[in-house]
Amino acid sequence: MDDESAVIPGLAGAVVAAGSRSTGGPTPAGGVPSAAPAGRPARPAAGAAKSGVAPAKRGAVAAKPGGSEKPGAVVPAEELPVARVVVDTPLVHLDRPFDYLVPAAMAAAAVPGSRVRVRFGGRLVDGFVLERSERSDHTGRLAPLARSVSAEPVLSEPVARLARAVADRYAGTMADVLRLAVPPRHARAEAEPVVTGPGVGAAPTATASGGAAELGGGRSGDPGRAGWSIYPDGPDFLAALSSGRSPRAVWWAPPGPSWPAMIAVAVAATVASGRGALVVVPDHRDADRVAAALTPPETGTEAGPAAGGVPAVLRADLGPAERYRRFLTVRRGQTRVVVGTRAAVFAPVADLGLLVVWDDGDDLHSEPRAPYPHTRDVAVLRAREEGCAVLVGGFSPSVDAEALARVGWAGRLAAGRDAVRRLAPRVEAVGSDFEASIDPAARAARLPSLAVRAARAALAGGAPVLVQVPRRGYHPSIACADCRRPARCRSCAGPLGRSAAGAALACRWCGRPVPRPAGHPTAPGQEPVPGRVGAFGAGVGSGRSAVSGGGVGGWRCTGCGGTRLRASVTGDRRTAEELGRAFPGIPVRTSGRDTVLATVPAEAALVIATPGAEPVAEAGYGAVLLLDGWALLGRPDLRAGEETLRRWMAASALARPAPAGGLVVVAADLGLGPVQALVRWDPGLFVARESDERAELGFPPVSRVAAVDGTPAALDDLLAAATLPAGAEVLGPVPVPRREAVPRQEPGRGAGGEPAPEPGHAPGRGSGRAQGREQGRGLGRVRAGSGDPNEPGRRGPPEQVKPPEPAEEPERLIIRVRREQGADLAAALRAARGVLDARRAGRVRVQLDPLTIG
Repeated sequence: MDDESAVIPGLAGAVVAAGSRSTGGPTPAGGVPSAAPAGRPARPAAGAAKSGVAPAKRGAVAAKPGGSEKPGAVVPAEELPVARVVVDTPLVHLDRPFDYLVPAAMAAAAVPGSRVRVRFGGRLVDGFVLERSERSDHTGRLAPLARSVSAEPVLSEPVARLARAVADRYAGTMADVLRLAVPPRHARAEAEPVVTGPGVGAAPTATASGGAAELGGGRSGDPGRAGWSIYPDGPDFLAALSSGRSPRAVWWAPPGPSWPAMIAVAVAATVASGRGALVVVPDHRDADRVAAALTPPETGTEAGPAAGGVPAVLRADLGPAERYRRFLTVRRGQTRVVVGTRAAVFAPVADLGLLVVWDDGDDLHSEPRAPYPHTRDVAVLRAREEGCAVLVGGFSPSVDAEALARVGWAGRLAAGRDAVRRLAPRVEAVGSDFEASIDPAARAARLPSLAVRAARAALAGGAPVLVQVPRRGYHPSIACADCRRPARCRSCAGPLGRSAAGAALACRWCGRPVPRPAGHPTAPGQEPVPGRVGAFGAGVGSGRSAVSGGGVGGWRCTGCGGTRLRASVTGDRRTAEELGRAFPGIPVRTSGRDTVLATVPAEAALVIATPGAEPVAEAGYGAVLLLDGWALLGRPDLRAGEETLRRWMAASALARPAPAGGLVVVAADLGLGPVQALVRWDPGLFVARESDERAELGFPPVSRVAAVDGTPAALDDLLAAATLPAGAEVLGPVPVPRREAVPRQEPGRGAGGEPAPEPGHAPGRGSGRAQGREQGRGLGRVRAGSGDPNEPGRRGPPEQVKPPEPAEEPERLIIRVRREQGADLAAALRAARGVLDARRAGRVRVQLDPLTIG
């Protein structure tokens, strides 16, 4: 340890020996089944033994391993006749391996890691074989395996240990984690012949410079290698990877498009040492950029996993057959380099040497399905299990990543200030005193004169202009023009909005339209605009267009009785419409939820994009306009400032450097911390200050927080059954927001038994990328038809039927403990959930370290 740390002075204490593992956590393949959950005695399900084994059904013909056989009994396998199986069950008190007898006919197929079906609780369920052994601790008869689904060992031993560790950290079940880690089986893809040939399954050839000849990162003159040279500890970090060591670092990426090439160089250095590499990015566009940087020039730009040295790309938008085919390519060791999105963090890369997490603050790294793990935390757990190197990077890494460096688990990789100034664009804020002296209305205008001048100069030079708008749609939020109270639906109290020009106002929750008043104009641009001053091109005015929908038969404010409405938030569609009128003859392109552009040509054009959907310009943007900063900074969220800076820097990094004329205009007050960090291009200072402020208040990451949702009765039962750590703070309960109601279905289950997404969190982020959507109603949802007195099968006259009971609204508890008590909190909540499951009490949703706290 000491000599390895000395190699990289800036990463002292962040280097571990390759292959070292943590021995403190439980392993799913242990010789003794896990004990029953803490709390009240758990009532086991029918057919399940308390000792963690699956006994034979009454009257079954299972034989004891090594015992005498009765006529018609199942003949056990001659070698290793006992299989330890993790069963696919959502019940927490049954989350432990169970022993089953391996029939002789399945001895060759039921290998560790393979899929099987077993009889559990009176029904056939799926499971994975964790290990085979000679004997079981159970003294009675063992139930035999019902069927071997496939002999393919899809679950590797390291991934099984990781799944157990993730389930324990997030108070979940191993079965839920395995649904995220192993894709569903596709028989046709599995039956395809294994591709063999030169280079398949072998590591790319190492070059003398420490790269790899078969990876894009090893090309001479690669900008990625030049990018690492501006870091004081960059060359030492690459040298540690190429020599087989495992450094851990938080990486502050330089502005510009070089980050995929820099990741490729780090991957090439790892592969040169004979180890594998895994890169996890937020979305498929980032995956394609990294894969293109890793792909050898002679193989073209397609990142197919079959060629030697070409990375396997695991993306969420792949079909079931292709995704399973690529997963098998990794599991069979045909490639050592994997690039993918969130679920790829569980990819079974053989001899993993480097795990890269890019842009860890992106909310797409937070899994919306139980047990809700975060990619960054899973990477940390995997590094402890497999002893691999970890690189958590981004233009502005999160406060949680900063915490890894503060506790000494990882080092910092930051470029020098002189190099950053050469690469960063010039950033100006519209709220400066100088701009106010030129344009007195600059602070109130949505697109002030500074932004207009920057856009015109860039377009005149033939460069594209990027305009970032926080919200998608046309008018996503409407308010009363008199008292500024948000306009609400009279049926469900949901927010009102307008989807297109001339479209009727409608509720964004229930979809009910607001009746138009008499004489309402329908043509775009003819609606009344009370108090509106100026336009986009003038660089003055409020930029908040008024909309109609009140009056007789329409909407009326419940606060002041007014009938006039105004757009409190303007979406990307309305912005594109107004910019098109302000800059006639200039092409306008939009990139958002409906259509996300990957790249745009180097020509004069206006590109309107929502956060996370900004396309890459071939030669960089001449100007980047960041509008409506108040909409991001004013969100009632603990991470509002951190998330705003991350989104701004991701868009600003696409601009040309300042020496090449790149300019970024941010519509926000210059005195705010995120704006100052953007102007100086110093996110580290802001993140450090944010960390200090949270530490003083006891907010994450210095503490661990659990959000528990359920009915009031279920929450009371959970608190009564849980033995919380000493000093734990219980806050609430408070009503759960309507958009985050607890789903009624089983955790992690959707239609047909497939994993179902749960409610997303950051409302602004889903504009350009796919997010989890709510699939169910509240806990008290009434069965369809239960209120109809004439429903078939109902007895008695209709007038004697009682109306359905009102549904209980779900509530939320917040439990906070010190960071060092996080494992105890997870264990306590997991045990309490097991007690509730055993009692068949009300279900609760437990989410540790939620992305959105409020």
